Amino acid sequence: MNKVILMGRLTKDPEVKTTGSNIPVCSFTVACDRRFKSQNGERQSDFISCVAWRQQATLLGNYFHKGSRIAVVGSLQSRSYDDQNGQKRYVTEVVVEEIEFVDTKSESGNGSSYGAPAQQAPSTASVVAQTPPPAQQIDPGFEPSVDSDDVTNLPFDVNNTFNF
Repeated sequence: MNKVILMGRLTKDPEVKTTGSNIPVCSFTVACDRRFKSQNGERQSDFISCVAWRQQATLLGNYFHKGSRIAVVGSLQSRSYDDQNGQKRYVTEVVVEEIEFVDTKSESGNGSSYGAPAQQAPSTASVVAQTPPPAQQIDPGFEPSVDSDDVTNLPFDVNNTFNF
């Protein structure tokens, strides 16, 4: 069994990119506090790399921002690639299967719903977007075109109607 469940905060604003096949992808990092404090009384955090595809990528780009609390369910995946200098690089990341809002509207800051100034977020604080993991892997050297304005594949519309 390969199942990962994380709850934490985004370390920076998610940036949605598009593959050459026009598939939205979003790589992001979740800071998760450890359960116990260190000897000096400080709580340490782990920074977990995640990648979301398709609907989750678009949802992240539109409704989450740096510091947003998020719950992620997915699977752990390791891969390797050769960088520009020909050196082999190894990456371990969580491939996202589900994401959930954890912040309420009042906690999301800046007065807008979930950090999305131009759109209204769902009225519920717990929305799950699910799609199967991608059948193909992204080439680490791809040249993405940034297109986070496409909201046609969200599981809800701006009037809070859910399309599951």
